[in-house]
Amino acid sequence: MSDRDSAPEPQILQAPLPPAPPLGISRGRMTLLFLVMLVTAAGNTAMQSVMPSVGTALGVADVWISIAYTWSALLWVIFAPIWARRSDRRGRKAMMAIGLGGFIASFALCGLVLMFGLAAAIPAAATLIFFAAARSLYGGFGSAAPPAVQAYVASRTPRSERTKAMALIASSFGLGTVIGPALAPLLIFPATGLVGPFFAFAAVGVAVLVALRLRLPNDAPSFAARGNVVAAPFSANSNPAVGRGDDDGSESDDVAATTDAGGAAPSDGTVGAAAIPDLSWRDRRLRPWVVAGLLGGHAQAATLGIIGFFILDRLGLRDDPAAGTGPIGLILMCGAIATLLAQWGLIPMLKLGPRASTLWGMALAIVGVLGFSVAQNLHAIALGFAVASLGFGLYRPGFTAGASLAVTRQEQGQIGGIVASVNGAAYVVAPAIGVWLYGHHQWIGFAAICLLCAAVFVLGYRSLDADAVLEGRAAAEDG
Repeated sequence: MSDRDSAPEPQILQAPLPPAPPLGISRGRMTLLFLVMLVTAAGNTAMQSVMPSVGTALGVADVWISIAYTWSALLWVIFAPIWARRSDRRGRKAMMAIGLGGFIASFALCGLVLMFGLAAAIPAAATLIFFAAARSLYGGFGSAAPPAVQAYVASRTPRSERTKAMALIASSFGLGTVIGPALAPLLIFPATGLVGPFFAFAAVGVAVLVALRLRLPNDAPSFAARGNVVAAPFSANSNPAVGRGDDDGSESDDVAATTDAGGAAPSDGTVGAAAIPDLSWRDRRLRPWVVAGLLGGHAQAATLGIIGFFILDRLGLRDDPAAGTGPIGLILMCGAIATLLAQWGLIPMLKLGPRASTLWGMALAIVGVLGFSVAQNLHAIALGFAVASLGFGLYRPGFTAGASLAVTRQEQGQIGGIVASVNGAAYVVAPAIGVWLYGHHQWIGFAAICLLCAAVFVLGYRSLDADAVLEGRAAAEDG
């Protein structure tokens, strides 16, 4: 009788488990996630290539072009963590679709507004106001995509493989920053003028959105019994077979998610979305990384805000703004290639950890900013900006990986939102303040950037966790 009573227990425990799904994300799905990130990055850097020329053609002060981005960046800071939490409940695919929809609507409307403004159909001041309103769609809704992609990848890869997978996703942004400036001058058609890149990338965004809808399985729960998808990758699960399962088959994704979310979880209620604590920006583990992210991000944002106007001034192109799109795009492309060199080459080749990447990145950024600030020709400007971009290319993944490794696997969805908010926070005021300081005197703007980089280096050297500590913590969690 006792044998009969004890026999069903292992069957109850094993029944909900999926049939050993393979680890990792399939190549097709990773390509799609790569494209989601790439199209937004390419579109934004293409816009950055033409906006200094657009502002000059409109006859408005440089600082007002930078301020036009402020509202969008503020909305990004507010909404990115909200979308990240919502993706924990509604699924990553839905949030990616919302993000792409915001990107498409924003770019199409921005293009229309600027087209009317350049044709003198509406005043320059009204053009900038309408542009800022259209741009806010990207900050409010476009911010849904990056945290969802990051959480999707982090949740479906073992911790030991996460750095490699996250580097691939981060490189999509880097590749987009190469493609955007390279294509921007080629997308200035006679019918559209300087705003051609806006319409072109909106069309590409539509194509990626259609592919996302058709090719990526719906990871939102279809039945009440399946629970919340978010708990699958981030729950405190003692079963490694479930915790490391992946989504190679859409049906097994939902089953695995249900098992962790509470569909067949232990009755004590400790597993599921409710068990994941809210992660604060002020968390002791995160505080040094958040400070490094904010200061370094402001330095990078100010550099990107200044560079287009600096090129127009240094090369004497203010009287012919349309001619400035080519040099601006070329220099931005050189910087983007240097960023990819850092992320694809130096970091894996030198096996740099988060702290080392952050500190070396800030040191190189100072050298590069000083270099292009004294340059007098296109070649020298490109070289200095490439060195600065190499530094920022080391710093950015160092900060992102350090913040991710500072918290537990359960908190990866929330850290994705925090990282996105930190990155967005830098663009709320830094570009406008950087351009404003630059307008007073070039050296004031460049000195402010170098001081921010130096502050990250000093504070990071004193307070960031050593790479060995972060790796030991990751190994302990995996073990």
